[in-house]
Amino acid sequence: MEPLPQDGPDASSLKPVSSLRSHFESMNKTREESPTATAAATSSSISTPTTAPPIASAPPPPPVLARQRTPSPKPPPIPDTRPARPKSMVLLESGRTKPPPPTPREYTPAPATTATTATLRPTQAAIPPPLSPKPTRPPAVLVEPPHSPPNNRALSLPTPDAATLLNPDPTKSPATPVSPPSRPFKIPSRPTTPNFEPRRPSPRIITTQPPSPPPPRRSAELRREREARSPSIVPPPVNRADKPSSSLPAVGENIPKLEPKPVQLKPEQLSPFSTPPSMASTLENEESPPALPTRPARPMSHVPSIVRTNTLPGAFDPPPVHPTVANKRRDTETNVFARPPPAPSTTINPPALPSRPPAIPESAPKIPANSTMKLPPRPVRASIANISAADPITVNTAVKTQQPKRISSTPTTQFAPPTARSHARSMTVDQTSERAPIELREPPRRFPAAGTSTVNSDSPTTGTPGTTQTTTAYPDASRINRRPPFAKQGVHEIQTKYDPRKFDVCGEFLCTSGYLTRVWNLHDGELLVSFSHGEGIKATSVAFKPGINVNQEGLRLWIGNNIGEVMEADVATQSIVGNKSNIHGRYEVIKIFRHFNEMWTLDEGGTLHVWGPSGDDRVPNLNNSPHQTYRLAKGHTFSIIVGEELWYATGKEIRIFAPTVNGDTQVQVLMRPLISDGAGEITSGTVLKSQPGKVYFGHSDGKVSIYSQKDFTCLSVLSISTYKINSLAGVGNYIWAAYSTGKISIYDVRSSPWIVKKDWQAHNDNPALKLIADPASFYRLGRQQVLSLGADNMVRAWDGLLQDDFLENEMKSMDSQYSVFEDIKVQALTWNAGASTPSSLRYSDDDAAFIQNLLQSSDCPDILVFGFQELVDLEDKTATAKRLFKSKKKDATDQERMSHQYRDWRDFLVRSLDDFMPADHLYHLLHTATLVGLFTCIFVKSTLRDRIRNLSSADVKRGMGGLHGNKGAIVVRFMVDDTSLCFINCHLAAGQSHANSRHNDIAAILDSSILPVETDPNVRIDSYIGGGDGTMILDHELCLLNGDLNYRIDTMSRDTVVYAVKANNLAKLLDRDQLLVARRRNPAFRLRAFDEMPIEFAPTYKYDVGTDNYDTSEKKRSPAWCDRLLHRGSGRIRQLDYRRHEVRVSDHRPVTGRFKFTIKNISPQKRTLAWAECQQRFEDLKVNEAKEEKLFYLMNVIGYDLTTSKGLIQDQPRRNDRKPGQKG
Repeated sequence: MEPLPQDGPDASSLKPVSSLRSHFESMNKTREESPTATAAATSSSISTPTTAPPIASAPPPPPVLARQRTPSPKPPPIPDTRPARPKSMVLLESGRTKPPPPTPREYTPAPATTATTATLRPTQAAIPPPLSPKPTRPPAVLVEPPHSPPNNRALSLPTPDAATLLNPDPTKSPATPVSPPSRPFKIPSRPTTPNFEPRRPSPRIITTQPPSPPPPRRSAELRREREARSPSIVPPPVNRADKPSSSLPAVGENIPKLEPKPVQLKPEQLSPFSTPPSMASTLENEESPPALPTRPARPMSHVPSIVRTNTLPGAFDPPPVHPTVANKRRDTETNVFARPPPAPSTTINPPALPSRPPAIPESAPKIPANSTMKLPPRPVRASIANISAADPITVNTAVKTQQPKRISSTPTTQFAPPTARSHARSMTVDQTSERAPIELREPPRRFPAAGTSTVNSDSPTTGTPGTTQTTTAYPDASRINRRPPFAKQGVHEIQTKYDPRKFDVCGEFLCTSGYLTRVWNLHDGELLVSFSHGEGIKATSVAFKPGINVNQEGLRLWIGNNIGEVMEADVATQSIVGNKSNIHGRYEVIKIFRHFNEMWTLDEGGTLHVWGPSGDDRVPNLNNSPHQTYRLAKGHTFSIIVGEELWYATGKEIRIFAPTVNGDTQVQVLMRPLISDGAGEITSGTVLKSQPGKVYFGHSDGKVSIYSQKDFTCLSVLSISTYKINSLAGVGNYIWAAYSTGKISIYDVRSSPWIVKKDWQAHNDNPALKLIADPASFYRLGRQQVLSLGADNMVRAWDGLLQDDFLENEMKSMDSQYSVFEDIKVQALTWNAGASTPSSLRYSDDDAAFIQNLLQSSDCPDILVFGFQELVDLEDKTATAKRLFKSKKKDATDQERMSHQYRDWRDFLVRSLDDFMPADHLYHLLHTATLVGLFTCIFVKSTLRDRIRNLSSADVKRGMGGLHGNKGAIVVRFMVDDTSLCFINCHLAAGQSHANSRHNDIAAILDSSILPVETDPNVRIDSYIGGGDGTMILDHELCLLNGDLNYRIDTMSRDTVVYAVKANNLAKLLDRDQLLVARRRNPAFRLRAFDEMPIEFAPTYKYDVGTDNYDTSEKKRSPAWCDRLLHRGSGRIRQLDYRRHEVRVSDHRPVTGRFKFTIKNISPQKRTLAWAECQQRFEDLKVNEAKEEKLFYLMNVIGYDLTTSKGLIQDQPRRNDRKPGQKG
């Protein structure tokens, strides 16, 4: 008979089996369960998820937001998608008590993975045997079906150096290992910076509690669940800035804060982006976190909290996010975060409270009115006066207060333009942007701050948008002074003998830093301290540390270097007495601020440490940790402390912060940065005590922007130069500016446009890198000093009071008291004769009568000046080449011919004066000068000849790079009584497009020191101006410049110009005249210092010779006013007429002008009395300035009150006169 199918191969029965075989059969049945049963088991386990123990070596998954879900109907069975688990996992799970199911509100799903959700094969789902015959099998770790991350939640990106934990589930048993996912976990792009729930407990996690994995959910179930949600739950706003959000802690995590009270909004005020979801209920068995100091509450949108993981461990809840920040996420990049204090390791112990500054008396002692008292101790800043280290700040978390806003406004027109958005959501608009509809637009607001702020307390809550005033007129340089203001006491300059780039000064001490740090004494230039920082290490910032009292200032230094260290050096012992390594990580310390008795250190990464006073001496100490740490924006280019605020520039943007040593106020003052339209990057800045409430910033394109400290509006933008401004310093009513050209200029800001008071080459051809106006110099040295550091490695000290300029200006303003004035008449002619000779004038009756008519209509001037150009044919290339390359001996014939031409014109002019001038007016030939076509001939009346002295002349060659005289100038100067006169005859570079060459020519002519120097200092003051010594043209009081300047008419065709001339539309042409345009637009144009009478005649160039037709040759040159007369006399030159003459022997028309020059004659006795009076005025000025500067230094730098400061100033002479061994 055939064996049964279920029997063995030998037909024996397999029915009787052992218990072991029965055990394996049971296992087989478990493995071969039907899909329906598996799906049912899976469905039943949805509401009872079980935590799978993690493996210790596997990194935990990143934190995930809790999803708020509502119960849904029982879904249809789904296939078992559980992965295979190790046997050890089952053994551990079998003995664990099954936890109760969480509520839907407590439910936290695991992050989505890239693992597939297809039904596993039986071999993949094999389960090891249980430990007991009838085990209670817990649900396995289940994998969710793949689905996209929800749009209304944001993930917190973990960082490599911080622990990443899931939200704890207190119902779970102690942590057990969990197998890592089979594929790497992907975090979707986070649409916005995470927000925090204000009332959520501390995000710290107890290590004994395991993470809670979610049960598997099907896509259909999730979709139904999302559809069933409340419509009020709307995703938060997307990241409109399209930038990754920062993972740094929020500002002020390490300072006290209060819990916010929920704000009840009216229905019309509700925003779809601020509707809060349901809050997760607090679990009963969760360990309560310790009560931590929190920030005062601010109105905010209730958004579900997340666990923020950051590189710096935080000990407290992050502060709530401002509602405007939550709704305007495009400004995320402007938010600034404060670095929290170091936190203890993640244990069940509560985090420690941050340390507080030591106890400080409430008020500084007042100085009594006696001469034997000791110096007052270090004053106390108001912001830290009432803080005690023994009394920590306690916060009543049961009372929820709403913090008042800082009363200030943010100008809507002074912020950086909004970032372009790429999203297509119709309602996600920035309500402060100009792109927003009018009905949705609202003005920007400042961040609220705790307490009552003393800054801008009187400004309105909302600012009125204004328009920045852009001034295109450059400063007035007509009264510029070029004398360097050398210091009157101490050393004038110090050669550092290395390449320092940072320096600081405090009275007599000067510190320069780079690869070496050196301290110098400004009294005698002695080197006091010198040490090296080691190979590859250089100091990148330096500042003098506050002293115990005012007399201890300047004895200690703080030095920051390029590897993040901050050191303290003692000048007396020449040693390093403190060091804080790695306090800034490896970031370069780019700035150290001294603010009263605090020190602020800033690195290139944007980290700002605030070091408050500590110890009995109440000065910052590097042995302690910084009191507060803030994170500012990267890209720092300049920063300055103004009052209690830090104006922080990054490129073209300005951000304003208010760091404090106790961290009780919001550090960020404005929500968005300020920006000046049309100005370059910010490179420097300063304030003036004479202009309170204004902050001045220098830009890389030579502009200066002025901001209001009250409402932060940009008041104006000025163009003061075309060169980069490297540094600004405020001294009295003047702003000192250092340029990349090595020049330093001083501007008087009291008038509009500004006035250039001084301009001199301070550092040769090397850039002037830094300017510092020493606020301690008056108190410690009795003088006002300004120091500059140049790329030539020189530090130079300058007189901040400008004593020489003051005396000179006072003497000139009083010259009517010791001088007698007289007006003399001057006639000047300029003519490009085109190689014509006097005999050429005979061919036409009109030409022949030209000189006669000119002299007879001149009203017998006292001085006659004739300036000719091109008396030789410069168009003759052969003759020009001979003059260039032939030797003087071989060129004798040519020289004789040229001299003959000059003699012909000289003799012709002498005869004309004898023939056509009245017989009672006798003229003498004063001087003639020639230069390759240029000819100057000056005649004076016989009555004036004896009053002329110091006659000299020189020439400047500008042809072929200064080697040839076909272009250039002749300069003649002399004195009439006690007034200096200078006459310049020019011929500049030709060509329509060579305007810059003409600018360079005139600059070289005016800047050349070609005349004899005046050695008598009294004569310099009386007869020369601008601090000059008579060697340069602009040193003279009265200057008259004539010549063929060759400036053309731009942006017009020849025919257009000719038509405009025929129509007498000269204004249209003058608007495009190169000379006039350069005077308006180019501050470096040297002829800006000269004046010109308005032109009312047609262009004098270029004509066909012998006709009245403009050039009809092949070149067809456009008409232009090439022949000009300009003057400079500070109001003592008056031009009477300005006209052209019709002489057709040349392609140019001659131009003449009549002037009145005011000449002075000084009485020596009266001058002596005036000089003594000026000296007394300066001493009075110095006393008043000293009083103001000392008071400013003691109150605004040291920090004393008014009574103490006045007492110190009054007692200072007695302390200085006291012997060294005398007490008191």
